[in-house]
Amino acid sequence: MAKASFRLQKLLRRTRFLLFFLSAAYLMTGSLLLLQRARVALPPGPRAPGPLQALPVAAVALGVGLLDSRAPRAPRVSPDLPLGADVPRGPPARARPGPRWLRTRNPELRQPRRGWFHHFVGDPQGPPALRPEAPGPAVGGRGTYVGCFSDSGRDRTLKGAVFFDLRKMTVSHCQDACAERSYVYAGLEAGAECYCGNRLPVTSVGPEACNHECKGEKGSACGGVGRLSVYRVQELQPGSRKREWRTVTYRGCFRLPENGTHTFPDSLLQPNATAEACSGFCSQKEFPLAVLWGRECYCAYPTPQFSLRDAVDSSLCGRGPEAPRQAEYCEVYQTPVQDTRCTDRRFLPTKSKVFVALSSFPGAGNTWVRHLIEHATGFYTGSYYFDGTLYNKGFKGEKDHWRSRRTICVKTHESGRREIEMFDSAILLIRNPYRSLVAEFNRKCAGHLGYAADRNWKSKEWPDFVNSYAAWWSSHVLDWLRYGKRLLVVHYEDLRRSLVPTLRDMVAFLNVSVSEERLLCVENNKEGSFWRRGRRPHDPEPFTPEMRALIDGYIRTVDRALREHGGAGLPGEYVPR
Repeated sequence: MAKASFRLQKLLRRTRFLLFFLSAAYLMTGSLLLLQRARVALPPGPRAPGPLQALPVAAVALGVGLLDSRAPRAPRVSPDLPLGADVPRGPPARARPGPRWLRTRNPELRQPRRGWFHHFVGDPQGPPALRPEAPGPAVGGRGTYVGCFSDSGRDRTLKGAVFFDLRKMTVSHCQDACAERSYVYAGLEAGAECYCGNRLPVTSVGPEACNHECKGEKGSACGGVGRLSVYRVQELQPGSRKREWRTVTYRGCFRLPENGTHTFPDSLLQPNATAEACSGFCSQKEFPLAVLWGRECYCAYPTPQFSLRDAVDSSLCGRGPEAPRQAEYCEVYQTPVQDTRCTDRRFLPTKSKVFVALSSFPGAGNTWVRHLIEHATGFYTGSYYFDGTLYNKGFKGEKDHWRSRRTICVKTHESGRREIEMFDSAILLIRNPYRSLVAEFNRKCAGHLGYAADRNWKSKEWPDFVNSYAAWWSSHVLDWLRYGKRLLVVHYEDLRRSLVPTLRDMVAFLNVSVSEERLLCVENNKEGSFWRRGRRPHDPEPFTPEMRALIDGYIRTVDRALREHGGAGLPGEYVPR
């Protein structure tokens, strides 16, 4: 028996050694395969390449090979380049790359191989710098490549709409987005940012400056740091479903400013001007508002003198049967052009001394409020979590560490003493729990922009959700009132009713100075990108009487706590008093 046990132990030791050996061999084989698939590129130097530089490494080692005698082609000149613009020159010719197993984009793998490779190549002037193959303009798209242009965060080259997709941006996606909104040019920057506009500067920069690949389209140039790859977009076909952005939106009838039409920066004086013609003219001039005064057309931005807050009856502008137009009133239309006076954003130049939270219950509109704060202050907001969907759409602070203090405030849904006392101050966002519960249930079932299906509402999941999340809505507010060091309570409904005054209080709480024009720009762009669009599914009242009794009890508890904390309590529409 002892002898059999000894043999078994000996066999197990050998098996263990054999498994270890096989694992090591497997890892070594994987490393060799990685090296075989990797690549390294040799850019040509200023002098003519020698025979060894133009040959593959394997041919150098064997002493055989053929030279690549192809000459570089002349650069193509785009017919759509504005007059006086510098003609973009094509990228310099590259030497024929080496074998696949020597090429790699990983600098940690590339660096050790350089010495080994140049041991065979033997360049007397030192080894040339290695770089990946530069991307070029997209081919086969609907637009025409114009060139590479410089771009500044303060003074944008293309002043129209702005879009982000930090994971799947492509040239065609940017072109389509700009064409839908009546723009002539589409520009891509840093591989993931899309800018639209109707005018370009006179001069361009060298094409080598636009060296970033599109995030969703390898090999296509999507600008660079402070550089735009610009394309001229094609007109959408008549009847296209994407032309819906071009419709003229009526904003209302308003009294003219005190100094009349002199407030407006541009105008079109022609007989029988229509709303469509005026909107098209102002879109070409990149203004977000088209003002129709009689038969005269003016283009404008919202300003303190013309804020669009005090709309009057449309009959004063002559809208309606036999309604005479009053001379001091004008009609205002929203053009497809985005107001870009407040779209520039960046991280804080120095670490913030005050650690501020933007706290809310899920479904209370935290993402929308982050959009408002970022555009009002010009600084990114951070997050206690990481949501790739938000990051891909331009919330760059989403990927920054939440304790970096490089963002103006940090989103959180956490409650509890330890999590709350980490922050020096907080904006506490509260929304009607009935709306919050529905919004969060939609998000959990269908994502940020979708709606839950009928089967979700009719399943047991919905009652269980209400029973657990309604209590969380109450405890979240109560914990922040109890442990928060310095609080500003903001109600979602107040932001919807009077955005600028409420946003002004929030910006002051964050200790940021903001001009009135910037706040009006935020109001003009208040909707943002994260709204559920499309037709809402037909859904009867999702709350049963038992659910309502439970939620109303939590509402009264929170209302009483807010009043004891020195506030005004919850808005009246939360529950009948």
